[in-house]
Amino acid sequence: MLTEFEFTFMFSITPEEALANLIAALLCGVFIAILYRATYNGISYSGSYVVSLIMLALITALVIMVIGNNLARAFGLVGAMSIIRFRTAVKDTQDIMFIFFSLAVGLACGAGMYAISITGTVFIGLVVYLTSVINLSSPAKKEYLLQLIYGSSDKPDADLGELLKKYCRKSKLVNLKTFGENDSQMSEYSYYIVMKSQRKALEFTTQLQSLKNLKKVNVFFDET
Repeated sequence: MLTEFEFTFMFSITPEEALANLIAALLCGVFIAILYRATYNGISYSGSYVVSLIMLALITALVIMVIGNNLARAFGLVGAMSIIRFRTAVKDTQDIMFIFFSLAVGLACGAGMYAISITGTVFIGLVVYLTSVINLSSPAKKEYLLQLIYGSSDKPDADLGELLKKYCRKSKLVNLKTFGENDSQMSEYSYYIVMKSQRKALEFTTQLQSLKNLKKVNVFFDET
């Protein structure tokens, strides 16, 4: 019984192997961090998150080395981790993907599976980079919000309809409201439009501004 108890807490990995695992996790973690920085296209970039990706790979590798094939250590670490509460909210799903990416690489490095960790890091990294380059996440057809402001006694005429047919693949009136005082009341028409060619957006706006009775033109679009 005593012999079995001692074996339960016996480390079966040499310092050289542990160092090699940590170095592999470090290299893969740095690669993941550089990849994240190169492909990030959000609005809330965090430098500490990039560093955390590297540290996450290292810590995960260390945890796996501590556990090894020992069931008692596995249950002990699960119990220890259960008391930790993470309050940081991850807003971007891509950030969650990189967290799991770093975790998986750390698991493989901690288990000494260098071929799997390096191959997986390079292959998944290549896929992430290619999807970022070709902008796969963006919709095939971008919708724009077109706002037209008219005077109190004016409204869209046939000329507007002709311009919409000429430059837009699709157009839909989504909102109509009035604002201002009685003497200077304005009407605002909002359309969702899909351009036939985004290169002609400026030309389309110029043509709209030349319409009679139209006070103001606004076109809104989302770069992301």
